[in-house]
Amino acid sequence: MMPTLYTMPETCSLSPNIAVAWLDAPVEISNIAYGDQKKDAYLAINPKAQVPALRFEDGDVLTEATAILDWLGATYGKESYGRDNRLGRKEAEALAFMTSEVHATYGGHFNTQKFADSADGKEEVKRKTYERLADQYRLLEDTLTANGGEWYLGQRSFADTFLYVLTRWIEKTPLSIDDYPALKAFRVRMEADEGVSKALARQDMEPIG
Repeated sequence: MMPTLYTMPETCSLSPNIAVAWLDAPVEISNIAYGDQKKDAYLAINPKAQVPALRFEDGDVLTEATAILDWLGATYGKESYGRDNRLGRKEAEALAFMTSEVHATYGGHFNTQKFADSADGKEEVKRKTYERLADQYRLLEDTLTANGGEWYLGQRSFADTFLYVLTRWIEKTPLSIDDYPALKAFRVRMEADEGVSKALARQDMEPIG
């Protein structure tokens, strides 16, 4: 047996899915259908009703994308994914920003009803959400550009796996990737990557271009 990574189409679970492909790690991918995360079979694995979740052979379960990425890097990393060097430290910082800041901001888009009840209130939440996202994508764009434009930190890291997710999610908003040319070019390069293509196929997803 081997650990199983639970994923779902169009979710941030694509990030550790790509990492598994990059590392050629012995991890099975189980892609569940949207809605199945709320069914008893999956809730028995992850009561949070979210993906990703990594279930080990002994039944232990690890959740949250950053925690799973940390474990993958520490266990199967063929490159320097440790936290005892500059790239590793910056990777941890970048992932924290992308998950706790940018991903969190998307709550106003994906779950507007949690922040307001009235139609006017929901529109205000969305307006503020897109304003904040625009600023955050500008920071992502500037950081990528300052580091050479190819990889977010100047060298390939797991930060690139989550950044790719964010370059896909922007298509769900009124924002345009055309306003962030470095991010747009990054997305094209990522989709030419063999590991990314493999992860997309395993998650029943298509490249955007």
